Amino acid sequence: MGACALILGEATSNPSQYGAKSSAATLIDDTPNVSQCLVRPSTLADIPHITAIYTRFVTTSTATFEIVAPDESEMLRRRQAVLGRDLPYLVAELEGYVVGFCYASQFRPREGYRFTVEDSIYVRPDCIGHGVGKALLAELILQCQAKGCHSMVACICGVNVPSVALHASLGFHQVGLLPEAGYKFGEWLRLSIMQCPCT
Repeated sequence: MGACALILGEATSNPSQYGAKSSAATLIDDTPNVSQCLVRPSTLADIPHITAIYTRFVTTSTATFEIVAPDESEMLRRRQAVLGRDLPYLVAELEGYVVGFCYASQFRPREGYRFTVEDSIYVRPDCIGHGVGKALLAELILQCQAKGCHSMVACICGVNVPSVALHASLGFHQVGLLPEAGYKFGEWLRLSIMQCPCT
């Protein structure tokens, strides 16, 4: 059996067919299979896989407040914006397949915020239990530390227990809660804010 359901049968030919009904965008913590997960810098060739993963979260979950899924050209533009600020944009591979991605962006646009970054992380739901989320986030934190970032913020949409647990496992603490901060799928959703030092 492969590292996740992606490897089985026809799943290999259509990465976009897997999604999540829940808001569990940041998944995976303490599992024995984390060593199988390769975390590396993203490339242009990864954009179709990144777009497919994110599209499922936009269209089926409350893990993001985005309503309309961006296309590949927009995802490419967003990646370039991250890299243009010399911040990391990473992907995770299991058995040669892109199964998750994450990146850091400046928390808010004004220059005084330049040492605080926000993480975004999305893992294919069919790869739960293989250390993908934790491997991605841990490497993202290390790379942001190396770039001189002072702190990292996670803005977690809705009730997302796996995401909160993942961030907590890597040193994040809740510092804020905005009730009814966003509206999606006919319901008001809260925004939990977590933070960890990068120094």
